[in-house]
Amino acid sequence: MRAAALVLLAAAWALCVPLAHADDAVERGRYLATAGDCMACHTRPTDGKAYAGGYAIASPMGQIWASNITPSVKFGIGSYSEADFERAVRQGIRKDGARLYPAMPYTAYAKLSEQDIHDLYAYFMAEVKPVDEVSPSTDLPFPFNMRFSMAGWNLLFLDDAPFVAEPAKDAQWNRGAYLVEGLEHCGSCHTPRGLLMQEKSSQALAGGSLGLWYAPNITSDPVSGIGAWTDQEITQYLKTGKVSGKAQAGGGMAEAITHSLSKLTDEDIASIVTYLRTVPPVADAGMTRSASSWPLREGGATTAGEARLRGTSLPLDDGQVVYDGSCASCHGSRGEGSADQYYPSLTHNSTVGAATPQNLLATILSGVDREVAGEHVLMPHFSTGSYVQPLTDTEIANVATYVRQQFGPGDSVSVDDVKRARAGGPAPLLMTLTTYGLPVAAVLFIGLMYWLWRRRAARRKRGL
Repeated sequence: MRAAALVLLAAAWALCVPLAHADDAVERGRYLATAGDCMACHTRPTDGKAYAGGYAIASPMGQIWASNITPSVKFGIGSYSEADFERAVRQGIRKDGARLYPAMPYTAYAKLSEQDIHDLYAYFMAEVKPVDEVSPSTDLPFPFNMRFSMAGWNLLFLDDAPFVAEPAKDAQWNRGAYLVEGLEHCGSCHTPRGLLMQEKSSQALAGGSLGLWYAPNITSDPVSGIGAWTDQEITQYLKTGKVSGKAQAGGGMAEAITHSLSKLTDEDIASIVTYLRTVPPVADAGMTRSASSWPLREGGATTAGEARLRGTSLPLDDGQVVYDGSCASCHGSRGEGSADQYYPSLTHNSTVGAATPQNLLATILSGVDREVAGEHVLMPHFSTGSYVQPLTDTEIANVATYVRQQFGPGDSVSVDDVKRARAGGPAPLLMTLTTYGLPVAAVLFIGLMYWLWRRRAARRKRGL
């Protein structure tokens, strides 16, 4: 009897140990999915089911629809083996062999360790509920609709080697590098892109256009980047999305903070800060002072108060009139914001004082929606369909000019700038080529990729 009991206990222990390990893997995978910000892209806002796709990612090439990554066998990844899952995450290749576009940041996820891939797979397969819903198909214009061309793009630009720790750096720095370069894929937004939409590694984290929005420079440069920010300020921004007198997160960064960064451990946030401190500075020659350092210009119209405007017949498209009618009730007649800075000041504001008005226009046109730790920050947009009075292109250009001249660097915003923003932001050169000459652009695209591939192969052969 004693021997039989020991056998049963041993069998039970053998069963329990893997189950316990499986539970650990699922919980680690849950955290990794949060750190990777999978929810933000793969869940439709407001009414979407977790990870069921249906979210349109705006790219310079057109809308890219995020896929269903629930364990649905028919519509998701339910039939994926762990090897299939790893190939999709780290190499951008679906189970059916189709190539993913790098809007899914597999170029960064390639750095993930085998253990983290295993844990992510365990979480998605064991914990995420399958949703039998099809996500819309991505249909980009020619030649970008040729997914097979991504095989050549990957040969040129994908480094699929997992992250290797720097032995000369401590554990905190290496953890920060792993998060910034891999899981959090910061470079996917904050690094400028080249002709073929590859990240320019020589300008890592120096800022990049994302269509409507612009991801700012987050290198250690004290003027163009965040080198003058304190550790506490960077930490607060990553955890809450706001630092009074410096910055407020909107657009994709608001999503990243809502779904990912605000949920990371204090240790991981500290590691990210440690790593960012060491990113080589990249200066923007056009910036003479930091974006958040512009004060109110004394002597401007706002210093006289709003009372003088009452009963006058100033034109409706006058920038100050638009500001007083649409902005001053929250941001104050002098741009001071509310006392608690829930409505932020427009002085010492990195969106207002940035080198270009791109994010100011993006804020006016799309608003801000951020929720962290129970605090919901919401600024309405002023485009068609808003619950506030929509503004015309002329009104937006004039009020943006007024704000930039009163609280920022003093330049002007044109109606063409607004029209460009409404159309999705500045178009990359590659997209311009396809617009004005599809056949020529296709030949150039394929020829350039072939030339770069031959050049890279030759460099490798020489051992460079």
